[in-house]
Amino acid sequence: MSLDFSLSDDQRAIRDTAREFIAREVMPLENDVLAREQRGEKGLPAEDLRALQAKAEEFGFWGIGTPEEFGGAALPAVTQSLLWTEIGRSLVPFVFGGEADNILFRATAEQQDEFLEPTLKGDRVSCFAITEPGAGSDATAIRMRARRDGEDWILDGEKTFITKGIEADFSIVIAVTDAEKGHRGGFTAFLVDRTMGWTSSPIHTMGPSTPASMAFDGVRVPHRNVLGEVGEGFALAMEWIGRGRYVIPSRAIGAAERLLSMAIAYAGQRETFGVPIGDHQMIQSMLADCELDLEAARWPVLVAAWSVDQGLDARHAASIAKLGGATAAGRIVDRVMQIHGGMGYTKEMPIERWYREARLWRIFEGTDEIQRRGIAKGLLSGRRRVGGHLA
Repeated sequence: MSLDFSLSDDQRAIRDTAREFIAREVMPLENDVLAREQRGEKGLPAEDLRALQAKAEEFGFWGIGTPEEFGGAALPAVTQSLLWTEIGRSLVPFVFGGEADNILFRATAEQQDEFLEPTLKGDRVSCFAITEPGAGSDATAIRMRARRDGEDWILDGEKTFITKGIEADFSIVIAVTDAEKGHRGGFTAFLVDRTMGWTSSPIHTMGPSTPASMAFDGVRVPHRNVLGEVGEGFALAMEWIGRGRYVIPSRAIGAAERLLSMAIAYAGQRETFGVPIGDHQMIQSMLADCELDLEAARWPVLVAAWSVDQGLDARHAASIAKLGGATAAGRIVDRVMQIHGGMGYTKEMPIERWYREARLWRIFEGTDEIQRRGIAKGLLSGRRRVGGHLA
């Protein structure tokens, strides 16, 4: 058995093209994004995002994870991870177009016409709603009820910290349809249009994103809007969350690469005591620790994506990737701010903005503690052998 850690020619070409696009089209918008956010506005207006996505499509980047039958590129997970890393190199909240929630591809033909196709075209915006005030890390504890009423379901309850919950036209909502079964067959996913009556209000955070609190008060949803099968909601939710656990650290690695490059450049320019600060051992130590953290985080992320491509159970690898990538990026941005000193703490530079965003990476899509719990349970149960797929 041989080990090859190099990129294929195709992977390198795709990665380099994405890097060129991000550098040419996305990074120049960073100052405008920062200025808007500091005024309390959305960093990248919807029309600007659409324009960027149209330009990206000209480069061949459209539906990178979307199945080919829906007009996407269906790129392997490793290649997608490489692309998310390139996107992460800029603080602009940009994503390639032609994408949809991965579980939305389970939609029926009727649901595809109403929800999936418009989302892929960018005409509709979705959000995924599972988190509740009393059910965050423990997704099995959700309480929102959905009761059957003839050919409809009636949803009552609250969801919280929902990404894109403010701008979404519809939501994929996980609700309890059989309390006795709980998450083992008692949760169901519903496609709920905003016009059906749910409301959302912003939750202001320390970071650039504004999640939502969503209220459902007797919201009537037709049975045809059940996504998948009744009782399949928890499995769909875990499928949705699982993808994020290698996408998030992929973006984190991109940000860490950019931040470390900034620190290296600053260490060669800024002088104290008559020499560049990069000549001081304390600065060298921080730079070395950043590089160590970055490389230690990079490979578990690629292994998690590779596991997906191999058709393996990637949950354990994805938890390691999410935990390692999020925590490493947090340490890196902290050191980079320290290297820049007072300037790094100001809003004249993007470091403090990344500092605030990086703190979220350790919370959403599964907290550090949940990742550690899952990793440990896999080892203790014997489902995961020490040594991973090489064991």
